[in-house]
Amino acid sequence: MPSALIVVSEHGYWGEECIDPLTALDAADVDATVATPSGDPPEIDERSVDPDSVGEEEAERIREIHETDERLNDPEPVATVDAADYDAVVFPGGHGAEWDVNQDTHARALLRDAVEGEEGTALVVCHAVGILAFTRNSDGELLVEGRDVTGFPNEWEEGIVDEYDRLPDGRKLPYWVEDEVVAAGGNWDAELDADSSVTVDGDLITARGPESSTEAAQTLIDELGVAAQ
Repeated sequence: MPSALIVVSEHGYWGEECIDPLTALDAADVDATVATPSGDPPEIDERSVDPDSVGEEEAERIREIHETDERLNDPEPVATVDAADYDAVVFPGGHGAEWDVNQDTHARALLRDAVEGEEGTALVVCHAVGILAFTRNSDGELLVEGRDVTGFPNEWEEGIVDEYDRLPDGRKLPYWVEDEVVAAGGNWDAELDADSSVTVDGDLITARGPESSTEAAQTLIDELGVAAQ
């Protein structure tokens, strides 16, 4: 049975970007494990389960899985897992990833090993794409340099933060994903004219944001060579 590791932010993951890949992998009979930086259960970004924004049915679906899924409620610490033990490593987005997952040495090692390994694949979504700006390959070069990627665009961020880069909850955004990934050498195209945006470059899959979650999950499943049951 294929296996996948899902590395989730403890500081606010975007519901759809985690739950859609998780449930799609389950449906494809892929054995999924959840990890967080410290091993504590992840927090969900409340905006991603706001019925006024995502609809009552979707909000209820995501919140129920968040609250009842054993893997989300009892995750592994990222320092205790090894990318070589999984066929894929998934990094859901949400602003929270900027504070923990993207800055975590062990999370970066998981990404590097998944992309460099002979069998591994990595899926990185939305704000988690920022991890590419800080991850180096085994030769010490930035992993994203020269790679085609998509992710959460500046144009969208401008509509969320205030003039001081503060989020609606008052936290100051530490960096803008697009700026950092481009500075690290990534070939950035968020395909703003498209309904969704998923880019595949070798063993690295990147996705733009929530509305790309379903396509991203299916792309990963296709890369793993499995199909939904």
